[in-house]
Amino acid sequence: MSEVLILPGLFGSGEGHWQEHWLQDQPGSRRVAQDDWDHPDLDSWLPRLEGALEEAGEAYLVAHSLGCLLAARLAGRSAARRVKGALLVAPCDLAATEILHPGHIAFGSMPTAPLPFPSIVVGSMNDVYMTVDRLALFGRLWNAETRNIGLAGHINIASGFGRWRTGYRLLDALKTRTGHRRRSISARPAFAM
Repeated sequence: MSEVLILPGLFGSGEGHWQEHWLQDQPGSRRVAQDDWDHPDLDSWLPRLEGALEEAGEAYLVAHSLGCLLAARLAGRSAARRVKGALLVAPCDLAATEILHPGHIAFGSMPTAPLPFPSIVVGSMNDVYMTVDRLALFGRLWNAETRNIGLAGHINIASGFGRWRTGYRLLDALKTRTGHRRRSISARPAFAM
């Protein structure tokens, strides 16, 4: 069974957050720990993720908010080959996040490269951290399947998302899809020419 790495965003995932429930409910899940959840810095967060992937061998990523941008930063890096798939929930737009939390984040610009692993981006119509138009744009740029789940805010505790069973089903669908993809890639032809 492949490990699932949980990537929280700014301030981490507090008690009651769906990612916290995920750690309890999903065997093989673990949080990628960061030194400073209150002042995220890409130069320190990215090596932590790459180290966790190295340790896991290969894994699925389940990210929320700024954690989605961390996952997207793997594009073009060797650690990306260790990612079997990614569930990116409520990605934040750095411009909007800087307005809401000035001076907290050092993450550079928005990642725009296509992701080299299968991904599902989940967002909502009323997320203050990313408009629905920007959600669609980054879903396309990242070459990810995009799901808009309606009026769901930032898909966190404040918008009513504690234990989020739909997230489990989305990851299961991603695992099924990547399993079929890997089998078809590794299948040998019936005869050689």
